[in-house]
Amino acid sequence: MKIGVAKEIKKHEYRVGLTPANAKAYINAGHEVTVEKDAGANAGFPDEAYVAAGCTIEADTKTLFDNADMIIKVKEPQPCEYDLFHEGQILYTYLHLAADEAQTKALMARKVKAVAYETIEESGNHLPCLTPMSEIAGRLSIQEGAKYLEKPYGGRGVLLGGVPGVPRGKVAILGGGIVGTNAAKMAIGLGADVTVLDISAKRLSYLDDIFETRITTLYSNEENIELVLKESDLVIGGVLIPGAKAPHLIKKKHLKLMKPGAVIVDVAVDQGGCVETTRATTHDDPIFEIDGVIHYCVANMPGAVALTSTLALTSTTLYYGLALANKGLETAVKESAAIKKGLNIYNGACVYEPVADALGIDYTPVDELIS
Repeated sequence: MKIGVAKEIKKHEYRVGLTPANAKAYINAGHEVTVEKDAGANAGFPDEAYVAAGCTIEADTKTLFDNADMIIKVKEPQPCEYDLFHEGQILYTYLHLAADEAQTKALMARKVKAVAYETIEESGNHLPCLTPMSEIAGRLSIQEGAKYLEKPYGGRGVLLGGVPGVPRGKVAILGGGIVGTNAAKMAIGLGADVTVLDISAKRLSYLDDIFETRITTLYSNEENIELVLKESDLVIGGVLIPGAKAPHLIKKKHLKLMKPGAVIVDVAVDQGGCVETTRATTHDDPIFEIDGVIHYCVANMPGAVALTSTLALTSTTLYYGLALANKGLETAVKESAAIKKGLNIYNGACVYEPVADALGIDYTPVDELIS
């Protein structure tokens, strides 16, 4: 199979879909790998490293797409890339289609075989290709939130860890999954007063056990959300429903409950956000203010730490990507329940039900198209 590694063009996205070592794994399996010029440069992987691994470098984006059987990326295609795809081409990347009707319809119109990293699902609801980025985003959420609490950025002027004789900053984390757990680790490390909310009693019990007396756990309902919003300096939105649009747990009316200069970091922004007032921002313009509350809603947070993120991401995506290349998509889907869950668009149809439900479009079961 001919593999094309596209350069990311989303604003301030520095990651790359394959490292030179990953590319070599494809080449060793008998595939050809072409890398767009400078695709890995911002993540610390120069073209020379790809050439040494056996790759071809291509300067023309259209030529790269035209010749590739499978395109490997990190972030969802941007509108200017939609027409580059051709019928039957495999697209392997993060897609987040439930919050992006235009992209969904474009991929359907091009009859692309689109496999989303974020919906590849192993048994036990494990999302192997989403987990490493959720870990990074969770940790970054505290790092960024702490920064924007500083007065020069419009924040309350609160140091999360406090100092002797001064109260510690209060952090509320909505969602006790991968994002929430990693956010809690960082917030505890800074010495903050941390509360985690979740709808799962089992998850709250687990978090209470691993963090012992260092956090407060609350069942997530409107009353408790309003309670923590009134008290918190920093709120982290870490709610995930795999492949589906995030629920709005924080409504616009709730912002008036919060302290002036408090900060919300909505990590769920890729899936539409769990805050009603969320809108996607970029690393060069990351925040906005509504009703005195600072919102940080960068849609590609892990891109800021591109080297760490690329290494973490590609170590998990390689296994499934090789299965797609070695077996072809149809056979890979038939043999792997995880990859089957990852397939979102096939032959002009939406084959992932949460996306179809979120966008109000027709859903076609995969088994009707690939028997």
